[in-house]
Amino acid sequence: MFVAVDDAVWTALADPHRRAVLERLRTRPRSVGELVTELGQSQPATSKHLRVLRSAGLVRVRAEAQRRIYAIDPGPMAELDAWIAPYRRLWNDSLDALERHLADNPDGPGRTGEDDR
Repeated sequence: MFVAVDDAVWTALADPHRRAVLERLRTRPRSVGELVTELGQSQPATSKHLRVLRSAGLVRVRAEAQRRIYAIDPGPMAELDAWIAPYRRLWNDSLDALERHLADNPDGPGRTGEDDR
């Protein structure tokens, strides 16, 4: 089954600064000020990255008095995970086959089991 992921999500994730924002938000929601301090970026730059992430649906925002609190929106992350799943299975199947092959051939190809010095 093919899962479509919006191009805006891929574009948002392409930037390392935006991935750093998501990494911070992974553990808990944060205010813009907290993100500015933790990331060492200017407030305008941080706000710009948050706008792109919000536009892509990766984060949501709520007002709390004078502060804006950002949190990850799990919806697009679930879509990404569903898109990646077939590739994860491909790699897991390949690695499982390699593990079985190595277990069946502990000495490796052309090895006698003796020290080949």
